[in-house]
Amino acid sequence: MSERSESDSPLWPSDDEDIAGDATGGSGRDEEPTVPAPDREATVPAPGHETMRLPVPTDRNKTTRLPIPPREPQPARQVPVPPRPEAARDPHRAAPMRIEATGEQPRVEVDEPVRRRGRKPLIVLVVLVLIAGAGAGVVFGVPGVKEKLGLVSKNDESPQPVAPPPAPIEFTPALRALDPAAPTPTGPGVSAALGPAAANPALGTLTGAVIDPATNTVLWQQNGGAPMIPASTAKVLTSAAALLAVDHGYQFTTTVVEGDKPGTVVLVGGGDITLSSLPAGQETVYPGAAHLDDLVAQVKAATGGKVDNVLVDLGRYAGPSLAPGWFPQDIAGGYLAPMVPVMLDGARLTKPAFRDSPRSDNPSRQVAGELAKRLGAQVPPSAAVTAPAGARVLGTVRSAPLVEVVDNLLLTSDNLLAEAVAREVAKVSGEEVSFAGGARATLEVLRRNGFDVGPTQLSDASGLSVNNRVSASLLAQVLAVAAAPDGRDPRTAKLRPLLGGLPVAGGSGTLAKRYQTPPSTEGKGWVRAKTGTLTGTNAVAGTVLDADGRTLVFALVSAGPNSDATKQGLDNIATALRQCGCR
Repeated sequence: MSERSESDSPLWPSDDEDIAGDATGGSGRDEEPTVPAPDREATVPAPGHETMRLPVPTDRNKTTRLPIPPREPQPARQVPVPPRPEAARDPHRAAPMRIEATGEQPRVEVDEPVRRRGRKPLIVLVVLVLIAGAGAGVVFGVPGVKEKLGLVSKNDESPQPVAPPPAPIEFTPALRALDPAAPTPTGPGVSAALGPAAANPALGTLTGAVIDPATNTVLWQQNGGAPMIPASTAKVLTSAAALLAVDHGYQFTTTVVEGDKPGTVVLVGGGDITLSSLPAGQETVYPGAAHLDDLVAQVKAATGGKVDNVLVDLGRYAGPSLAPGWFPQDIAGGYLAPMVPVMLDGARLTKPAFRDSPRSDNPSRQVAGELAKRLGAQVPPSAAVTAPAGARVLGTVRSAPLVEVVDNLLLTSDNLLAEAVAREVAKVSGEEVSFAGGARATLEVLRRNGFDVGPTQLSDASGLSVNNRVSASLLAQVLAVAAAPDGRDPRTAKLRPLLGGLPVAGGSGTLAKRYQTPPSTEGKGWVRAKTGTLTGTNAVAGTVLDADGRTLVFALVSAGPNSDATKQGLDNIATALRQCGCR
């Protein structure tokens, strides 16, 4: 367990002694970065080849660098990554598009802070348009993204610089509709295409499924129903349950009310772990987060600045603050923190614009202490209370809408954000608002909406626990409904936003540094997928456009060694789907 970096007087008893953990704290993590993207007005193809028009701002032709925070080698376990692309309040996501080259190749920058992003979610569909380039590379398109891809132009014949990285570039996206007469793939065709790649011994025990979402036909399975450790692909289920059960516009609310003694205020946690410590106009890893300064200003105005003590009401959450299968050693590594219903910057102690900053082991005291500091008050040693019933509200701030939060947690693989979302699913489902309640509610929502959850077992919502078991078939089922043609399945409208947060091969999120080695380079820009990595597990679940212009959904889970060869093997399978017409 890491040393406490805050007061030795926690606001709640530690449950570390109840947590089963590896003495080394070792585990594998998703390690790749993500970069922001603007929105634009666009005509986009839906997965069923329909088109629709999205009004979105057009004033965001910006440039950016792709951030990769430096890291020391870590024991295997899953890691969150930098934040998601720009989002809008519309619950849809931007669609696949064709992106023309400008003649330069951006490189990632080390320790580049996260850029500020807007709050508009993107309409997502599932098709990426790739333009083959001559010479050194290809130009590839990313749905709803201006700023998160590396491009190679056919005009750039010079070698790639190693250091320093070149200046960021500007590029202009363009859209084209796909051929509605794309041929239908067949099971034998898919099996023939995947056979060599799926037989790669580096994959260990491989399970998987491929579905054509246009017809909901299972085209390929390899032990697809076997329960496996899903790692971060479990976030697909968490996000799906939230989008099905919770209003897409729901916002987490943080409130300060009067205490029962003069000069005392109570910070009431409403489930928002994204509250920002930065000044207005600056963004943390959570785009669109509420700012603590706004709350402070409201409280000062309501009290005349006369505040002596700050207390905290943590009553929204129940149960232990660390899940079974979590390792307390990972707190200092920046991968988790005790779950409480209010946090500052996701409990990051420093550098709130960087994903891997060390976390606090006492996040409620951290946020209460910062609120007290800005109010000129203090936090007493025993600060956990229940707010007085009917107390006067002194200040209120709200998070980004749920649909944007889901987009962020998928793209960045943020563990705490996934847990906070699952607890809201528990709350609206009448379950205990805890790890166990969130897990039960997630599976019940999926079951109630017609998904075969089978032998699925969840101990948390993030996939960080080694006790989780999920099948590749279930992951593929959920994504197939999200990617189905408009109007065919009533669940699709709610699940469509799942696709917007999926990282893009070679361009964003946990796939930003993958698809760099042949033959997987042919999948660069065409594959969108959620990754998962824990000790002994590598997983990926997402969508790909095949050579005939047909969208396919896939889920792959490998139990075996954690190695670059394993990840490369999974990428090769997705690329094989991209390259085939599979007829």
